[in-house]
Amino acid sequence: MTAMRRYAGKTVLITGAASGFGRRAAERFAAEGANLVLGDIQAEALAETKRRAEAIGAKAVAQVTNVAHGPAVQLLVQAAVDAFGGLDVALNNAGVAHGTMKLVDTDEAVMRRMFDINVMGVFHGMKAQIPVMERHGGGVILNTASVAGVTGAPLLAAYAAAKHAVIGLTKTTAAEVARKSIRVNAICPAFAETPMLTESLMQDGRTQEEMVGRLVQTMPMRRPGTADEIVQAMLWICSPENSFMTGHALVVDGGLTAL
Repeated sequence: MTAMRRYAGKTVLITGAASGFGRRAAERFAAEGANLVLGDIQAEALAETKRRAEAIGAKAVAQVTNVAHGPAVQLLVQAAVDAFGGLDVALNNAGVAHGTMKLVDTDEAVMRRMFDINVMGVFHGMKAQIPVMERHGGGVILNTASVAGVTGAPLLAAYAAAKHAVIGLTKTTAAEVARKSIRVNAICPAFAETPMLTESLMQDGRTQEEMVGRLVQTMPMRRPGTADEIVQAMLWICSPENSFMTGHALVVDGGLTAL
């Protein structure tokens, strides 16, 4: 089958590009012809993502970026302008999770970390990306939220609060920039097979198999998602033919919120 080329000549920025959804998105956008601007705090893994994208045939720039630091995000966006002349699509995907704990057992440091990275990373990203897109006639922003941003998430209060905030930022910003030909949406995955899920499960003292088994019992499909399933949705949300969707939080959750 011939690969689609919906992003031929487009510049796509991805944070959290060193692993998980971000790495797979880099590979899939590369396969569809995009120029890539990749950011992550993990230098070696980020360099590997860049190598993979270039092996597919993409032009790629990678820059170590702490999304909690506004000037660093500005520099990443400027790298897109310097390398490719502008910015067409931005995936504010960088994020972190935490192990399960009740609200009363949650340290303030955990809450602050969730907001510094998951929320401020999206805030810094959109603040830097929108002026560039506006100057060049429009663009698409996709923020990675979570199904925990649209429902309650017992034992994940800090994470859920941060992801609810991401959706609030997404909807508000979408309304503000709709007339500037900039679409802003969020994607809300449920449990998916990524390093972030593995790391959060390891904090709970059980094996990964035990924890995944417990998690999927709440899902009608009885399995976690894959990174590729989530990235397929990202490709569609950002595609030129999906031109009338903005301010939406798309749930991709194996039926979890259908119950």
